[in-house]
Amino acid sequence: MRILVVEDEVDLAHTLHTGLTAEGYSVDLAHDGRQGLWMARTGEYSLVVLDLMLPGLNGYKVCAQLRREGNATPILVLTAKDGEWDQAEALDTGADDYLAKPFSYLVLVARLRALARRAGTTAPPVLAVGDLSLDVAGRVCRRAGTRVELTPREFAVLELLARRAGQAVSKTDLLYHAWPDVAQDPNLVEARVSTLRKKVDAAFHRNSLQTVRGAGYRLVDDRERD
Repeated sequence: MRILVVEDEVDLAHTLHTGLTAEGYSVDLAHDGRQGLWMARTGEYSLVVLDLMLPGLNGYKVCAQLRREGNATPILVLTAKDGEWDQAEALDTGADDYLAKPFSYLVLVARLRALARRAGTTAPPVLAVGDLSLDVAGRVCRRAGTRVELTPREFAVLELLARRAGQAVSKTDLLYHAWPDVAQDPNLVEARVSTLRKKVDAAFHRNSLQTVRGAGYRLVDDRERD
């Protein structure tokens, strides 16, 4: 299950990332409202954890805009604003649940599970593109049944490509997915793609990770070309 955490307190965001990843979730981070809105629009998230007091665009506006656009992804507001009017405004804006800081991590995880149940969200199946498979929860990659060891960044890049199999994915999208904190240098993507090609393609005499000139990269099932 993939979760977007929009939180400008960097230490808290990383704590949530570590904890939720240990629970088996795939977690992306955004540290301001505009980035969070962009990622929620372009990603395929099961849940969003959203702070209210965000730079760039506050959480109320992020939530309202997503609902106006028809995005029904469950949103849990996690914020230091604990007044009853704040809670009412967040829920009226479109949030599905509200948890005030400081909070119990145990309660947070339980509420996320409850939101997922109400939304009918289950753990995602293994992503497969041809004989290349990605177990998102287990963070395991296999090619034709053989396990391929990947770093967390390499896995994140390949995961987004697999979720959009056959489509061109821009370097910008890959940057924000794999490097949400330092998404600035496209050379980061180029280096990881080069390494991924050696691990998942060259080692198996394949050509599934392709460059789309002027657009980015795409992952395809290349077996019919063998």
